[in-house]
Parts: sequence; structure tokens; C-alpha cells
Amino acid sequence: MPKILIIEDDRQQSQMLSDYLSDEHMEIITSPLGFDGLKLLRNEQFDALILDVGLPDIDGFEVCKKVRAFSQLPILMLTARGDAMDRIIGLEIGADDYLPKPFNPRELLARLRAILRRAQHSQQSSALRFGRLEINQDAHTAYLDGEPVKLTSYQFDLLLVLVNHAGRVLSRDQLMDALKGHELDSYDRSIDVHISRIRSHIEDDPKKPRRILTIRGTGYVFARQQD
Repeated sequence: MPKILIIEDDRQQSQMLSDYLSDEHMEIITSPLGFDGLKLLRNEQFDALILDVGLPDIDGFEVCKKVRAFSQLPILMLTARGDAMDRIIGLEIGADDYLPKPFNPRELLARLRAILRRAQHSQQSSALRFGRLEINQDAHTAYLDGEPVKLTSYQFDLLLVLVNHAGRVLSRDQLMDALKGHELDSYDRSIDVHISRIRSHIEDDPKKPRRILTIRGTGYVFARQQD
């Protein structure tokens, strides 16, 4: 049963979509605010996002950009403006599809199913493997020797930044900048604490790390070694 998040401030529209998609055997979670929706996306696993452009607290385009900073979750954007330029902007910043209001619920369902199918086909290619460590970017999961690695959303995103730049040294400032969508501590040493916690889960000996290495006076680097 696909789990879908709807970020839509029009309660009548949101309820209509929720009822319709629930009847199509989908699990639906709704949020009227963009920032609340972002928190849900960081704390729960969803299969797709239906995102309204016109939100009261943050522009839907900005929400889309923030989601794309940490996830390749399929996104279907909705707008009442019907402007062709809006559609272009939405697709350019990472939306998978775009639907102007008013729309036929059957068309929305067809488009949603299409992006879910595409995501399912590409999910396998999103897996990153480093020896015994496997990380799936889309599913937001990590496994060591086939066993799930229990990381917080922040720790997973921090690990993902490092592995996507494997072999490259990243400073604390660069890491914090890449994770701006999170509610961060105000000092850069917080990165050190989270790195230590990640090591406790993925290193054979956290005191002698082989995956996440410290480059003294510079930052951290994820090693490419296979083990």
C-alpha cells in the first residue's frame, strides 16, 4: 500500500484527495503547512508527495527544493494558477509531474501511479554499496552486513552527503551548509557528535574508523575502500 503525503492548505481539496486515494488502497497523510510537511518527510518514509504550490507559510516551489536537497521522493505538484511558466519552474527544480487545478481525480491518480512506477524501477539503481555497507538514497535506509542501521533522519542525511562525495574531504561548514533544511545546533562541533554516533553504527571499531575518516584541521572524508 503506497504511503502518500499531501501538503495542501485547502482542507476541502485535501479531504477530497485523501478520500479518493484511500479508496484506491493508498495510505494518506495530510499537512496544511509546508514546514510541517517537511518535518513529516524527514521523520517518516513516504512513497510520493502531492504538493500544492500556494501554501500559507512557505512557497511550494521552496518546499520542492528543500525536499530535493535530501530525497528523490516522487513529487506531483498542484497549482491553481495554471501558468505554463509555473509548470516549467516546478519541473526544473525537481518535480516529477505537474497538474493545474481544477483537475479530474482520475487524471491525478493516473499521474501519481505513473511516477510511483518510475520510482520503483529506478529504486534499485539508487542503492550505493561500499563493501558490507549498503545505502539506499530513495528509501532512506542503510544496511551493514544485511542488517538495518538505525540512524536518525539527520544522521542519515549527513552520511548521505559524505558518501555522495566519497573520497573528497568536506569541512564542517560544508557539511552544515548541505544540511540546512534540518534544525541544526548553532555550533559546528555538533557535526562531530553526529559523526561519532554514525561511526558507532557503521564502523567495526568506532575508535579506529575505516569508513568515515577525520582529516585533522580540515574535516571528514568517506573512504571508498571495499571490505
